[in-house]
Amino acid sequence: MSTVLDVRSVHVRRGTRDVLRGVSFAVARGQIVALMGLSGSGKSTLLRSIAALDPFEGGEISVGDVVLKPNVQRPSGADPLRRQVGMVFQFHHLFEHLSAIDNVCLAPLHVQHASPGETRARASVLLEQLGVGHRAAARPRDLSGGEAQRVAIARALAMDPPLLLLDEPTASLDPARRHSLGESLAQLAASGRALLVTSHDDDFVRSFATEVVILADGNVAERGEPRAVLSAPKHDATKALLRGET
Repeated sequence: MSTVLDVRSVHVRRGTRDVLRGVSFAVARGQIVALMGLSGSGKSTLLRSIAALDPFEGGEISVGDVVLKPNVQRPSGADPLRRQVGMVFQFHHLFEHLSAIDNVCLAPLHVQHASPGETRARASVLLEQLGVGHRAAARPRDLSGGEAQRVAIARALAMDPPLLLLDEPTASLDPARRHSLGESLAQLAASGRALLVTSHDDDFVRSFATEVVILADGNVAERGEPRAVLSAPKHDATKALLRGET
């Protein structure tokens, strides 16, 4: 397996608080790595740093052949990172005035300057692969939570990035839709992508992640095969998470 994401000693400070204190791990093609931890442990902060939406103060992040350095804001326009990483936010952030398929077409049209016909054909294929092809003409307000999540994933995949970041993808889904989404993510990993997912859902992580990384006090508290880590947790933060504490 080739490494797509390499996080090395990343440090993030917000005001006087050290959110991350030197976090390191890697994600390879074919893996679904789950980031878990109590609220405030820095999961979403780390995702935003990897996507270069927020700066970090120390360490280094490599995504493919793109290397992110501390305290550097992401440049505007068609920077190379946009071709390496797609991000799916917890609340989708689909454009309400556009149909599902038009949401998926945006980045290829405006960043890659792909032809409208080619872009629309690829968007249709992505929506079909994710089980929402029949909802291509629907506006976001007319989609269910699960459908909107899948459209958001299709939009993130439209630039064909090797790395996909997902922030709490199962948060608004019922158990059946969580399982269906997990199967779709497993298929994406099997096709050669690397996935990094934040989650509080230990059942989802046990079923679909290939590795879990537990964050606590700004550090990696423990990591490993999900069933092993979550069945016999060693760190107090992991035990609190499994008790349902926030």
